[in-house]
Amino acid sequence: MNGKESRVLADEEAALRRVATLVTRGVPPEQVFAAVTEEAGRLLAVEYAALGRYEPDGAISFVAVWDKTGHHIPVGDRWSLGGNNVATLVFETGRPAQLDSYANASGPLGGADPEGRFGSGVGTPVTVEERLWGVLVIYLRSGQPLPANIEARLANFTELVATTIANAGNPPELARLAEEQAALRRVATLVARGTPPEEVFAAVTEEVGRLLGTGLAGMARYDSDDTVTVVATWAAEGEFGGAHPLVPGPWPLDGGDVAAVIWRTGRPVRIEDYRGVPGRIAAFVRDELGVRASVASPIVVEGRVWGVLFVHSKQTHQPLRQDTESRLTGFTELVATAIANAESRAELARLAEEQAALRRVATLVARGVPPEELFAAVVEEVTRLLRVEWAAMGRYESDGTMTAVATSSRVGDRFPVGSKWPLEGKNVSKLVLETGRPARIDSYADASGRLGAALREEGGGSGVGTPIIVEGRLWGVMSARSTPEHPLPADTEARLANFTELVATAIANAESHAELVASRARIVAAADDTRRRIERDLHDGTQQRLVSLGLQLRAAQAMVPRQVGQLEGAAARVADELVSVSDELREIARGIHPAIVSRGGLKPALNALCRRSALPVELDLRAERRLPEPVEVAAYHAVSEALTNAVKHAQASVVNVELHIQNAILQLAIRDDGIGGADLRQGSGLVGLSDRIEALGGTLQVTSPIGIGTTLQIEIPLKDQRSPVWPEP
Repeated sequence: MNGKESRVLADEEAALRRVATLVTRGVPPEQVFAAVTEEAGRLLAVEYAALGRYEPDGAISFVAVWDKTGHHIPVGDRWSLGGNNVATLVFETGRPAQLDSYANASGPLGGADPEGRFGSGVGTPVTVEERLWGVLVIYLRSGQPLPANIEARLANFTELVATTIANAGNPPELARLAEEQAALRRVATLVARGTPPEEVFAAVTEEVGRLLGTGLAGMARYDSDDTVTVVATWAAEGEFGGAHPLVPGPWPLDGGDVAAVIWRTGRPVRIEDYRGVPGRIAAFVRDELGVRASVASPIVVEGRVWGVLFVHSKQTHQPLRQDTESRLTGFTELVATAIANAESRAELARLAEEQAALRRVATLVARGVPPEELFAAVVEEVTRLLRVEWAAMGRYESDGTMTAVATSSRVGDRFPVGSKWPLEGKNVSKLVLETGRPARIDSYADASGRLGAALREEGGGSGVGTPIIVEGRLWGVMSARSTPEHPLPADTEARLANFTELVATAIANAESHAELVASRARIVAAADDTRRRIERDLHDGTQQRLVSLGLQLRAAQAMVPRQVGQLEGAAARVADELVSVSDELREIARGIHPAIVSRGGLKPALNALCRRSALPVELDLRAERRLPEPVEVAAYHAVSEALTNAVKHAQASVVNVELHIQNAILQLAIRDDGIGGADLRQGSGLVGLSDRIEALGGTLQVTSPIGIGTTLQIEIPLKDQRSPVWPEP
């Protein structure tokens, strides 16, 4: 129940309480009639309300009226019945009546609205001791919707009118009514405050027991396994020392006791004598409690029979009053309201908890955490949210097995991460694989296969599995298991599906990222292979030919006669140019692929690179062993690119290079003291360098504040890189 509904209930209880107070004080009936009519009109926010008494001659006399703008029909006016109007319909049927449009009304009363204010009308009979006495009618303006449960709400007022008429001049009955209204008011106050249900149950049971003077009273809840459990009891001080004896349970609904009968019929029930009544409950009530008679009424919550409110009597000479059932009903309605409110609050709390869990998982997905970290978090969230004993996530393999990728268990660790299980027999993982749909096993006592047997050995219970569908293919299963004492709710599959959707998104993202990284790595590797081949072709082909030509030219120069001076000088110049071209070609080949890295490793290559630099370079290289070739090549290119940028753009005076290995990660820092301002987004050579490093699973961070210098921080993991394969020098 939301805040608005609570206020409506509180307003209605207050209005009924004000009228009941007048009734119990014994004020003249006409004052009660006026108060009822006004309270009903104001509470329901209608245009017009009136209370009429049916006369023996087929007419109706209005004994009270209320109008928002003034009396429309004077008190005491008599009108002939007939035609199509609510007062006539109630008179003819003895039941509540409704007229949706007064444009269709007829008869004397149908024409009593010359101004055309009324859009619709509702009437409820006033029945006094099974005799139709009159009618309480309300009229709504055109277009005004009918208030919810309007006929039942009007009936609450007509009951007070009937009581006033029936009990005029009967002080004992008025006192009884006052006591009952006070008890109902106390319970209604607890309900309106949102008191926990168990406190309402105890209060109702005591109020009913004291009010009806039965000695014993109680309340019970029906369970899903065709049993009933007592949730509150009360005993008068003279009964069992004022404390109700312990009631074991739950009880099977297999006899003729009041709980079993209401379970079958949904209607109030009375047992005048327990002799011969079958069933365990009847035997306990009769033999252990000494009960002779009982009356009970159902507690109906939002259309379903939730439980039963009952009273017992041990007296043989003082039977339970004939109106006990109806008096119990007033309390069962309040109990039903309390239960519905509590269930609504519990459902909101459950929804909030579930949304919080999903939000935490979604945050991990958005952050792109490693799949194993996400899987572990999901099963923990599922275990905590669903309050289950065990939850797990498994990945289906192509060989007909399932690999456990995450588990969370309160009862043991039979399913460690990485363990493989054959998908055989009957269990939810096998059922999900076969159908691609959610599956449920109500009892693992019937499960089979290695997986089913392991779950059965851990205590059985019920299990649910939900498929994890990644881009249209069945990737795996999310499963949960409960204990036999706490079976999984009917909505478990749907709640698990909320998590599997996030898991599927994370898996798809991870696979796409892995495919992208692998593709980039393949591209870089292919480019390196091409560059290596070009470097080898240049070194072994073009460069060797140039060297050979230079040697041949030097030999030819030696054979030129000394007197041909100009020819000898020209030959010398050509030979020098060949040497220069060969040196330039060697530098080009080194830029295409650093063969020195392949032959000697990263440290000698960096030393040679820094010696050739136009800027002073301070080296701090703490890596003695060889590293995977892609890592060494990437580091070499990083230092080469940084030195080139420092010379061309940074206006630096010195460059510092630090390299070391920590936790299987190469860490490389390159700093200059130049003008700064380098930016990856400007499309410089740093972009290609970043692609190369990221293709190896590494990171490149550029820090380059204006006027301070540029720093490149590089990290490249050494694990999962290709082992170096070095060509012969």
